[in-house]
Amino acid sequence: MNRQLISADELLVMTHRITSFLFTSLLTLACFAQPTKEDTSASKDSVSMHTAGSKDSLQLNAVVAPAMIDSLWVDTLYSSPLFEELPKTLDLQAKTAPDLDLLLPTALLKERLELLNQQTPFNLEYNPVLERLIHSYLKKRSKYYPKMMARALYYFPLFESHLDAFDIPLEIKYLAVVESALNPRAKSGVGATGIWQFMYATGKQFGLKVSSYVDERQDPVKSAIAACKYLESLHSTFQDWDLALAAYNSGPGNVSKAIRRSGGYRNYWNIRPFLPRETAGYLPAFYATLYIFEHAKDHGIYPTAPLTHHFATDTVQVKRLLTFQQLNETLNISTEMLQFLNPQYKLDIIPYVKGRNYTLRMPVEQIGTFVEKEEEIYALATAADAKREKPLPQYFEMNQRIRYKVKSGDYLGRIANRYGVRISDLKKWNGLRSSSLTIGQRLTVYPKRLNYTQRRKI
Repeated sequence: MNRQLISADELLVMTHRITSFLFTSLLTLACFAQPTKEDTSASKDSVSMHTAGSKDSLQLNAVVAPAMIDSLWVDTLYSSPLFEELPKTLDLQAKTAPDLDLLLPTALLKERLELLNQQTPFNLEYNPVLERLIHSYLKKRSKYYPKMMARALYYFPLFESHLDAFDIPLEIKYLAVVESALNPRAKSGVGATGIWQFMYATGKQFGLKVSSYVDERQDPVKSAIAACKYLESLHSTFQDWDLALAAYNSGPGNVSKAIRRSGGYRNYWNIRPFLPRETAGYLPAFYATLYIFEHAKDHGIYPTAPLTHHFATDTVQVKRLLTFQQLNETLNISTEMLQFLNPQYKLDIIPYVKGRNYTLRMPVEQIGTFVEKEEEIYALATAADAKREKPLPQYFEMNQRIRYKVKSGDYLGRIANRYGVRISDLKKWNGLRSSSLTIGQRLTVYPKRLNYTQRRKI
């Protein structure tokens, strides 16, 4: 098939129009994902959550461990996908960094990278590819970093406490910027969700539960702990943090394959040409983000006023179903604040389920007020429930893997609709390159829609 190519000028005009529309409409949550080739096998053993103070050693088989974590590739405050910039920015053949404004002289960049290289366990040595990407970020994204850094004032202290507990380099907090722009409700085109972009199956393996009301992949604390567990296991496999990060994006199988194809090299820059295209840009994106955050002041970049700080919040356990609207009316806490602090609650409702300890995070000065008014809050909520004309959605958990046998007349769309999943999910879980199915074929399904008898009332 012949494809008609558009000129660079036409592409530039189109990009400008799209960018203008997105920012004018104030839709700052434009997400982009490039699917990766992943391992489709999943561990049958679930991994229990543990607190930041514990140090479980999780041993994963590099072959069978699922690698179903995907990056958004672009911060949600920037409309142009990073992936679209890669062909120019990450030119493997580039020897220099031509046509770049002298925002950062090469000699100065080399000096700063060398200092960072000495201070971190990553290979932050100078590379023309990295130079081009840093310049690109400084030119095209600098005005969006202040909002990102404002979010970081809240999230980074939280991440650092868990990274430290797992003995993981604190600089890995910048990985969350690359993955989701610190947006806990970010979702990629293939279903990776949350700040750390967990696919459903991998999140489940690392203790993150998903229900019709709650998605713990969107919980900043629980997802951070799960990310630490996964990163710890990847580092145990490769004994190198650069390779662990590459495996975080594309899976340990692809990294091991790249090592073999490179002739046994274990330096990221040496195996980079043999990695999937998106992963080839993943580590430079992390390095560039690390550099910019560490040298933000040197480039005149400062955070805007943050919505809240981590140390200014705390949690309470709820004893009945509560809606954010009810809390807004009784405690005078804005719905926006509750959504920011509790992104795991998909419907702006905190469910109450026996055996589940759902908590509410609030500004610390509101905790005492909640405790004082707790009985009043519950009584008002009960009265509101009695007046509710439309019943709330049924509560059900997505906690099982199904092996489905293809029958006559089946097709991917029908199976996907039956279990409430996407066709792209079915393909990814089963390594399918096409939509063709054969009778008797076995498919792995992680259902989001269960039979009515399997649902529980809240």
